[in-house]
Amino acid sequence: MIASRVISLVIGYIFGLFQTGYIYGKAHDVDIRKQGSGNAGTTNALRTLGWKAGLVTFVGDLGKAMLAMLVAWLLFRGKYPDGVKLLEMYAGFGAVLGHNFPFYLKFKGGKGIACTSGFILAFDPLMAPVCLALFIGAVAITRYVSLGSILVVLSFFIQLVIFGQNGMLGVHSELLPEIYIVGGLFTILALWRHRANIKRLLSGTENKLSLHK
Repeated sequence: MIASRVISLVIGYIFGLFQTGYIYGKAHDVDIRKQGSGNAGTTNALRTLGWKAGLVTFVGDLGKAMLAMLVAWLLFRGKYPDGVKLLEMYAGFGAVLGHNFPFYLKFKGGKGIACTSGFILAFDPLMAPVCLALFIGAVAITRYVSLGSILVVLSFFIQLVIFGQNGMLGVHSELLPEIYIVGGLFTILALWRHRANIKRLLSGTENKLSLHK
C-alpha cells in the first residue's frame, strides 16, 4: 500500500495547487501575496479584498481538499477497503502541502487552515462542530483569526485520538498509529505556518480581524 500512499499524496498536492485566493486576486488585477500578510489564504483575501473574496477563497480551498479525498476514495475503495480512510488522509495532507507550498508560486501559498477544515469535514464530520465552535468563539471574543485557527487544528488532533481509541473512526486498529501520525503532521504543519502569529499572540502584538474593503 506504499505506492497508494504516494499516489494519494500526489493527487492531493495537485488539487492543492489550485490557489483560489491568488487566482481570484489576479482576476481583479491584484497579487494577494503582495498585500497584507503576503499569504494566499482566506484570511488575507478577506482582509485585503473584502468578504466576497474571503468567502470564495474559503469555499475553494475547503473544496479542493474534499475533492482530492474523494478521488483517493474512488481509486482505492475497492482495492483497500480497510485502508482507504488512511489514503484519504494522505490525499488531504497532500492538498494542504500543495496549498501551502505551490511550486509555480515559488512555494509561497497560504497557511492551510481552510484546506485543513475541508479535510476534517470530509474525514469525519462529527469532529467539525467542536472545531467550528472553538474557531467562532475565539474569533468573536478576541478577533484573532490565528488563535481560532490554532484551536481548530489542536482540537482536531485531540478528537482524532479520542475517536480512534474509542473505535469511532471505522478503521482497523493496526492503522491507528499511522492515522495519529498523519493527523499530527496536519497539526504540526499548521502550528509551524503560524509560528510568527504565535509569537505575536504571546507578545500581545497580533493583528486583529478588521475589514478594509
